[in-house]
Order: sequence, then C-alpha cells, then structure tokens
Amino acid sequence: MIVLYMTMSVDGYVVGPDDSMEEPMGRGGFRLFNWLDDRNSDGPSGQVYGEAQATGAVIAGRRTFEHAGRWGGDHHDGVPIFILTHHVDENDVPPGSARFVTDVGECAAQARAAAGDRNVLVHGAGAAQSLLAAGELDELELHVVPVLLGQGRRLFDNLPANLVELEQVRQLPTRDVTHLHYKVLK
Repeated sequence: MIVLYMTMSVDGYVVGPDDSMEEPMGRGGFRLFNWLDDRNSDGPSGQVYGEAQATGAVIAGRRTFEHAGRWGGDHHDGVPIFILTHHVDENDVPPGSARFVTDVGECAAQARAAAGDRNVLVHGAGAAQSLLAAGELDELELHVVPVLLGQGRRLFDNLPANLVELEQVRQLPTRDVTHLHYKVLK
C-alpha cells in the first residue's frame, strides 16, 4: 500500500507562509509538529508514528526532500527513498538510499517493489497530488492539528477537478492532534 502520512492545519496547510530552505516550514509551520512530542508514547500519536516508521520505502517530492536536508540520505532505518521530481541533473547524486524518479507510475512501482510486504510512506504535497491524480495513492493518514495557519502551502491545492471518494477507517483524537486514516476508493 502507498500511504500518505502528512500533518496539516485545520485549514489544510502543511507549511506556513514564506517557506524556504532557511525556514523549511515557513512562519509558524513547526507548530504542526508539536504532537511528535508524544511519538514515543503508548497513546495514539505513538501508534501512528510507529506505523510510519515500520514502512519499507519512502516516496517524497523534490521540494520536501530538499527542505528536509535530504534527510542526510536516510529517512528511517535505511529504507529506499524515491524522490519524485520533474528534472534530474546528472551531476546531482542523492545521498544514501535516495534516488530520483521522473515518472509517477514508475516511482510508485519501484517503491512498492522495494517495500515488499510493508507500506510505502509518502511525504510532501506535490508527491501526494501527483500520486493521487495518477491513481497510485491507496490511503491517507492525516494528522490534523487544531490551528489555523491562514497561509502557506495547502496539501490538496493542485488536484484536477475530479471527485475522489474516501472511506474513513480510523479516527484517533488527542489533545494536540486528530489522526484520521482514509482509504482511497478507486
């Protein structure tokens, strides 16, 4: 399964305004990650964090990859990282297990094969939108934080005008975040 794991504000932003390499989450955007303080707990946030860390491969958009400092070549546990990008500079060799892929279908196929019987974790609005539009995204794990950022980069801004039906399969509320899990109905 290819599963999007994204934290967002109630108004749909995944980063605050004015994000850049120097300020990768934009103004106020790091507020979205306060719930990670509970990632090692036995509660809901610990559960979903553990599920994300048990994935067998990662797909990320180029912007997310760069803003995250390329994760130093290792997102978690040395799993393969597939970077969905529009252009590959032949002199740009990604670190560690990361590799660039320009075709969304090929990226999904490579990640599924690499993950084996484990899920593929997806990060980034651009990657999520491309995978969803191509029919390659199977599930969404959205961590909705009770804050309004007002501006920034929205998770689902550039989707085509097609209806996408979702089935909610889980809701785990906490004080700092509500974890919502959906299956994408195809």
